[in-house]
Amino acid sequence: MRSFLLIAMFAASLAHAGWSDYEEVRNLNLAADGISQLTINAGAGSMDVTGVEGVNNITVTATIVVPGKNEDDAARVIEKRIKLRLEKNAAEAELDAWFESGLMSFGSSPYIVLAVSVPSGMAVSIDDGSGSIDVIDVAGDITIDDGSGSIDIRNVAHVRIDDGSGSIDIENATGDVSIVDGSGSISVKHVAGSVTVDDGSGSIEVSDIDSDLIIVDDGSGSLRFSDIRGTVDADT
Repeated sequence: MRSFLLIAMFAASLAHAGWSDYEEVRNLNLAADGISQLTINAGAGSMDVTGVEGVNNITVTATIVVPGKNEDDAARVIEKRIKLRLEKNAAEAELDAWFESGLMSFGSSPYIVLAVSVPSGMAVSIDDGSGSIDVIDVAGDITIDDGSGSIDIRNVAHVRIDDGSGSIDIENATGDVSIVDGSGSISVKHVAGSVTVDDGSGSIEVSDIDSDLIIVDDGSGSLRFSDIRGTVDADT
């Protein structure tokens, strides 16, 4: 009897190992005339946002991933649970890209990988559940409210981040940078404005700041700063 159970478990394990993740790519496009900000509401999945000079469209490539499902089963999950749309609302564009919560029989939950391009001067506001976020060459203001996952920002204007966990790396900001962080390392370099950090835990490294550095709370973890041309307010 025991041998039969072991064989059955082994066969089930092989069947499960043979499953592959279902993937589907959808493309969204919106003219950017009269739009000054893109607001992104996302669930699980990584996200890349890139500013592009000389374009007048917002384009989104969404890779939908449903783990451990065949095409028919994945299609049912997607039909019932996905929220994926890009629409204009007055002077704002809104991108929704997430799955409604629900139980999966096997494997992990579905997620959406986003590649977004915007006109370079557009402001971007992101409300994200989990997954890495990369924002590059967006010369507008950046606002991020993130649950978990690394954040990498390059070549932007003002930056405001409220983050649960995950590393934060910011480089080349032409405005002020404000960070409220739960846990994870923080690195900020080459900022034309001021930098304010309120941190729970994790190392903090700040350098080449034209204005003030304000450390509201450095939590637990090392604090290093250099080349601050304004005042430094830090309880070190």
